Amino acid sequence: MITERPVSDSAGPQPVRTAVEDSVAPRRDVRAVVAAYVALTKPRIVELLLVTTVPAMMLAAGGLPSLWLVAVVLIGGSLAAGAASVLNCYIDRDIDQLMRRTKRRPLPAHTVSPRSALIFGLVLAAVSVALMAVFTNLLAAGLTLAAIVYYDVVYTLWLKRTTPTNTFWGGACGAAPVLIGWAAVTGSLAPAAWALFAVVFFWQMPHFYPLAMKYKDDYARAGIPMLPVVASVRRVNAEILIFAWLTVLTSLAVWPLGMSFLYGVPTLVVGSIFLVEAHRLCGRASRGEAVKPMRLFHWSTTYLTIVFAAVALDALI
Repeated sequence: MITERPVSDSAGPQPVRTAVEDSVAPRRDVRAVVAAYVALTKPRIVELLLVTTVPAMMLAAGGLPSLWLVAVVLIGGSLAAGAASVLNCYIDRDIDQLMRRTKRRPLPAHTVSPRSALIFGLVLAAVSVALMAVFTNLLAAGLTLAAIVYYDVVYTLWLKRTTPTNTFWGGACGAAPVLIGWAAVTGSLAPAAWALFAVVFFWQMPHFYPLAMKYKDDYARAGIPMLPVVASVRRVNAEILIFAWLTVLTSLAVWPLGMSFLYGVPTLVVGSIFLVEAHRLCGRASRGEAVKPMRLFHWSTTYLTIVFAAVALDALI
């Protein structure tokens, strides 16, 4: 509530905060700051990465692993993915302010200072690697550290700004949680782990290219050579279809590696739908019709979720 009181004849009535408002304002400020730091970690990306990690752990364990181990990997993996995203936001703050999709992020919006974001990201990275090293094993910890460094140094600093193949080479980062989860359980990497890694690796092209198509002008404005910005429609279509087929074929190649029909049947069904959506998008684009790239983008997320849910179900039963 705002009340008014006269300060002087010339000043007129001035708003005065009540004690209630004075106590509420700091709480609002704290919530806004916390929300900004959480936004830096890109929670949706963290969530998607964890969708692939736990099923990989279950398959490695041949059932449900130790709940303590699952909790450690989930916490450590979330912190690692969050750290990579925070450092990505720190490095990309110059281009984020040029893009409509990203200009409201905390750094371009000046909600968080670059120095604070850098410290936050480095602390998250250190804690995540330490957790994995102490409570899992050195292989899992090493893979966690390698994924953070590769994403922020190799991909964000170098590949993203210099080559249209950035999405392909950067795909290893998004697929790394599969290997990390498997290594945390067994201390080694088996063929099935690499096969699931390949599924997520190939999946990232038909998943991300539609997003880059939608925000093509944004990337062009920022000078980022994403494939849809610098390549022809034919080239983009070809890569979407090639990698969509590779994703589905690789997911089916996992079937003989100790999986049952509980994995194979749903994977075959959702893979078929995934391919139909990919061909539909590319067909419209090649004919010069209006495309809805986010349809494939969202469906690709559903596809990956169902495939890894089938991995978990097969491992349990």
